[in-house]
Amino acid sequence: MPSKLAISSMSLGRCYAGHSLAHKLDAAQQYGYQGLELFHEDLADIAGLLYPDNPTSGAAQLAAARHIRQMCRVRGIEVVCLQPFMHYDGLVDRAEHDRHIQKLYLWIEMARELETDLIQVPANFLPAAQVTEDLSLIVADLREIADIGLAQSPPIRFAYESLCWSTRVDTWELCWEVCQRVDRSNFGLCLDTFNIAGRIYADPASATGRTPDADEATRRSIANLVAQVDPAKVFYVQVVDAERLRDPLVPGHAYYDAAQPARMSWSRNCRLFYGEKSHGAYLPVKEVARAFFHGLGFEGWVSLELFNRRMNDEGPEVPLELARRGAVSWAKLVKDLRLAVEEPLAPTPMPVRISAAL
Repeated sequence: MPSKLAISSMSLGRCYAGHSLAHKLDAAQQYGYQGLELFHEDLADIAGLLYPDNPTSGAAQLAAARHIRQMCRVRGIEVVCLQPFMHYDGLVDRAEHDRHIQKLYLWIEMARELETDLIQVPANFLPAAQVTEDLSLIVADLREIADIGLAQSPPIRFAYESLCWSTRVDTWELCWEVCQRVDRSNFGLCLDTFNIAGRIYADPASATGRTPDADEATRRSIANLVAQVDPAKVFYVQVVDAERLRDPLVPGHAYYDAAQPARMSWSRNCRLFYGEKSHGAYLPVKEVARAFFHGLGFEGWVSLELFNRRMNDEGPEVPLELARRGAVSWAKLVKDLRLAVEEPLAPTPMPVRISAAL
């Protein structure tokens, strides 16, 4: 299938900054997005509006999922996945592991209501004392949820993603090793240009903004990715860049957070859309993305998962600005890499407006 454009719901503005999902979906439709990674934060926000007295109940969350499905359907937008099912793999506290398994059954029900078969699982990034060093236990945990997903009718798939600040699985190489060892048909990868380049090329805590062997490490990693990864195991990809900081992200920097790895703080504030060099974009995203589309031959959903401080700003213009910037970046990516794309249905012309919360 040709490439299709999606975006993460929180990438169009955070709900706690007053950005309703309805307004964000309107912006996404206006700029031609076909798919949505639904961030659970937005589902929880809808649940709170529908069930203000008990927003965390299963009934509230399932009702929110049904409501969101209808919101997306009338705008011609498909829910690509529900995410993030996080802080699950490799937990030292096995009672907490069991609680996550119980939560998973609700997530599966929500996924069904959203008409998606995909749940995204980021590699655990809790403090090291809370996450095992035993990769075999991480594999066993992920095989457990894969088997639960396979037992569903129809089956539920899981897309595992290494984050560049994850506690144990912080590279695509380790992510791919885990995927192979899980060895289930419904368990695959989400590959992200930011998280790949953010680990091997970038170092926001360095004065140079780069790792010592950034260029060679990137060349070597890209070659290995193309040679080793089975494209059938790549369930979807994310393509974004990030900002080169003027000063290293160390104590005293505006984005420094002693409770977070530097790469996490950088990620939360400084991701950019592809090609936004005027905003400071500097990662080798084009090279990594070329490996996805031409090296692996990936076809399918391409999501623009942005985290940036702009998402926290208030005002109805924010989702529209972010949707527009993402659409511009997508057009540039399609042109630069000569991608075959599935064109969206012609959207109905929509006035710029503030949508009701529901």
